[in-house]
Amino acid sequence: MTATQLDTRVRVRDFMQALQDSICTRLGEIDGEQTFKEDAWEREEGGGGRSRVLAEGRVFERAGVNFSEIFGTNLPPSILQQRPDAAGHQYYVTGTSLVLHPRNPYVPTVHFNYRYFEAGPVWWFGGGCDLTPYYGFREDAAHFHRTFKTACDRHDPGYYPKFKQWCDEYFYVKHRQEPRGVGGIFFDYLSSDWERIFAFVQSCAGAFLSAYLPIVQARQSMDYTERERKFQLYRRGRYVEFNLVHDRGTLFGLQTQGRIESILMSLPPLVRWEYNYHPEPGTPEAELYEVFLVPRNWASEGEKDGDELIKERP
Repeated sequence: MTATQLDTRVRVRDFMQALQDSICTRLGEIDGEQTFKEDAWEREEGGGGRSRVLAEGRVFERAGVNFSEIFGTNLPPSILQQRPDAAGHQYYVTGTSLVLHPRNPYVPTVHFNYRYFEAGPVWWFGGGCDLTPYYGFREDAAHFHRTFKTACDRHDPGYYPKFKQWCDEYFYVKHRQEPRGVGGIFFDYLSSDWERIFAFVQSCAGAFLSAYLPIVQARQSMDYTERERKFQLYRRGRYVEFNLVHDRGTLFGLQTQGRIESILMSLPPLVRWEYNYHPEPGTPEAELYEVFLVPRNWASEGEKDGDELIKERP
């Protein structure tokens, strides 16, 4: 390993650990009832991580924030298919990921993952963040997308439209023929200029709390009934299906003999499936399918109304 490689690994690792720390601190403050419990683990082939979970909180039914740093020699097939030039080298991967499953059905689930990969002379960054509402609010989706567009535009005005489309295509439940949510940004295998891309990743990761917490604060105290709760649990089933069937991170973790508890931490604590369900026309549940599970230019929604985007449903 060269001195340059050691420096890049340390810089990214330190950033990812600090990111986990800052997000856990802020989410714990927002929940106000439960705190994160840390589970440090080691991987037999090399490396380890810190899994932090907040469970049965006031706001978050389950919130998981992972940091990992692993290395080894046996690259999984999912990586070699995309980057055959990484074959024959020891690999190194570090990153931070989270999935938050709120208690209130009006607060959306959110996911992010930012990661760095090295294998000999080959390196790249990947990641992104996406929002999965159960009951849609146009102003929430617009705020979320506009926050990440601003973060992207600081580095390249072409990033947001490209990575927004990539997110729409990636977080698509193919066997259901529907998007998982309202999207966000997603990118992978970025490797043109190390310093430039690392700065971009830092900006996007740093935008997360500003993109998500105003939505949580606006929706967490809204009244809901058993009907909204049942629909939330039903839609969580789509989340489970995507993560177990399509998600690259889940596949990579399983193929590299990762820690199962950490890999499956993203799954919600409660979920339900209903046979051949169809929402009644004209209901908020139908609106989710008709308006919010359709890719659209959310960043332009509500621009004429200024920045006060987070409102309550009448």
